[in-house]
Amino acid sequence: MREAALAAGRAPDAIELVAVSKFQPREAVLEALAAGQTVFGENRVQEANGKFADLRADHPALRLHLIGAIQTNKAGDAVRIADRIETLDRPRLADAIETAAGRQGRLPSLLVQVNIGEEPQKAGVAPVEADAFIEDCQRRFGAALAGLMAIPPNGLDPAPFFSRLAAMAAAHGLPELSMGMSDDFPLAIRHGATSVRVGSAIFGARPEPTPGSALHMPRNAIA
Repeated sequence: MREAALAAGRAPDAIELVAVSKFQPREAVLEALAAGQTVFGENRVQEANGKFADLRADHPALRLHLIGAIQTNKAGDAVRIADRIETLDRPRLADAIETAAGRQGRLPSLLVQVNIGEEPQKAGVAPVEADAFIEDCQRRFGAALAGLMAIPPNGLDPAPFFSRLAAMAAAHGLPELSMGMSDDFPLAIRHGATSVRVGSAIFGARPEPTPGSALHMPRNAIA
């Protein structure tokens, strides 16, 4: 990350590393914490709560990002445990987060997820609908709506998608860009990423899920 930032003429400390610990055992999180990592990304509210609920007292710098698609009936739990929700992608979820935040008296930092490659199997607001949705979220949430997140299509050059997301964020005055993963984070940094989501390059391959287990879930879902 440092090399990529310097090559792009950026300050290395301007880019945050989100260690994607989804499906990884708690022991792996503890090892990462011991090494100095403080920001983690999880897909599922239940799994995230189980790993991190009792760690904050000993690790006050710990921050939890939810990076998987959130069901509206889990919005209250998401608001309660997350420092950042990266997957705000539809009006009904915005309604649920707004209601939960009012009840709980706290509002995490929020990113709008854009389906930048317009892929039917992926979550995220469609690019053609993104401007209106972003503006609505800015009215609702103010500065808590910090930026945008996207996952470019597999097998294609991600650079045009990173550029498109960066331009969209700039057009709305949003400072945060969550883009780039283990295989492409240097390119994402070159295109303005302020956070990168890295899992396998830190933790190795995720454990294979078995039918009926908590791991046997859609990769972009929070239950």
